[in-house]
Amino acid sequence: MANVTFYLLEQDDPKQASELACLLAARHFRQRQRSFVCCADQTGAEAVDELMWQRPAEGFVPHNLPGEGPANGAPVQIGWQWRQANQCQVLINVSHSMPASLSGYRFIYDLVPADEAGKQAARERYKQYRAAGHQLDTRPAHELFETNHG
Repeated sequence: MANVTFYLLEQDDPKQASELACLLAARHFRQRQRSFVCCADQTGAEAVDELMWQRPAEGFVPHNLPGEGPANGAPVQIGWQWRQANQCQVLINVSHSMPASLSGYRFIYDLVPADEAGKQAARERYKQYRAAGHQLDTRPAHELFETNHG
């Protein structure tokens, strides 16, 4: 079973979710864990990709969008369609849906938007994770921004 952490975003700003996804992916890259960032659509995935490229050179994290990068995927894979990412231990969910299969993931981060429709969709995912027996936690997003500097 995976550890599932819901991060509650304080602002109705897609950039905040993208920034949080980048922080989480960078953290797990430094721990030598592969991540899949699943965005709601191609535009969201491209926004995360762009933020990853803007990281300082010393904090660079190898990443790719679908169809790019090495055959087995980069350590951070960014997409907008649910699929089992190559050998990823970490799922960072920036979409409003949930994958059919969670097998292989040790850590799941579910980013909860500030708008009411996004919160309601997150409540449904929470119920699904709980029913599947995953360990759940909920935290305000600002905690991660305050404790993670890169």
